[in-house]
Amino acid sequence: MAFGRLITAMVTPFDETGEIDYSAVTNIVNHLIQTGTEGVVVGGTTGESPTLSKDEKVALFSHVVHTAAGRIDVIAGTGCNNTRASIELTKQAEACGVSGIMLVAPYYSKPSQEGMYQHFQAIAQATTLPVMLYNIPGRSSVNMSPALITRLAEINNITSVKEASGDLDAAAEIIENTPDDFQLFGGDDSLTLPLMSIGGAGIVSVTAHVKGNRMQEMIQNFVNGNVQEASAIHRELLPVMKAMFSAPSPVPVKAALEMQGTITGDVRLPMIRLTEDEAKNVYSALQPTTTVFFQT
Repeated sequence: MAFGRLITAMVTPFDETGEIDYSAVTNIVNHLIQTGTEGVVVGGTTGESPTLSKDEKVALFSHVVHTAAGRIDVIAGTGCNNTRASIELTKQAEACGVSGIMLVAPYYSKPSQEGMYQHFQAIAQATTLPVMLYNIPGRSSVNMSPALITRLAEINNITSVKEASGDLDAAAEIIENTPDDFQLFGGDDSLTLPLMSIGGAGIVSVTAHVKGNRMQEMIQNFVNGNVQEASAIHRELLPVMKAMFSAPSPVPVKAALEMQGTITGDVRLPMIRLTEDEAKNVYSALQPTTTVFFQT
């Protein structure tokens, strides 16, 4: 498996002034490694990429690569709706020593399928790194069709896709029509097991921030043929998975990490902290197996 099975879409910790807290970045990377994560996506949607400057992203890539020190894969989120800017950031990420890049479907611009093909092709041709595509029509407003992803998989260094459309039929079509070594990862925690049951490689997870060991146990049980045990863990984790998306992501998962004492829950505008009632719901979902520290 090029990127393992459990990848975490890592949050970007901020301090009370809204600046990146690099000490907390170190803490979260080590926390994720200790709780079963095999790779991290840095500077993606969960990392509040729209609020990060190019310089901040490059500094973040470099810091995470240094902290990980080869223990896990570091995948840099370098995609945007500006092809030239994505190429430039990809080259800088490659110089930082990342393991691969993630390219989100071009948001807001609403390009055609052919426009997206040429966009991804141009970026892939500008790097030697493995490329993970990211299809998330709920945020980008454009859907990458199975035919487009299948065509892109023919490009040598486009090796995987994070499929977050929620369409299992489309996922099955992609898996069926791409090379055996092309990996399809889920982008919705609650669909991890259903996707793996039709041939998916794993998950790019948010819930792994707070339930990484159990997510990894679920995956390994499924891979080893212990389907009933994997299914039981899925049902156990489902309330937590839902809680992580009970408000705009990554606000709930940052709140959960704060409750666990891992990092603060600070976010950058236009994201805002959870209300007291929202925080209580997240707290409740984390019970009873997680030790948390919650103040009203």
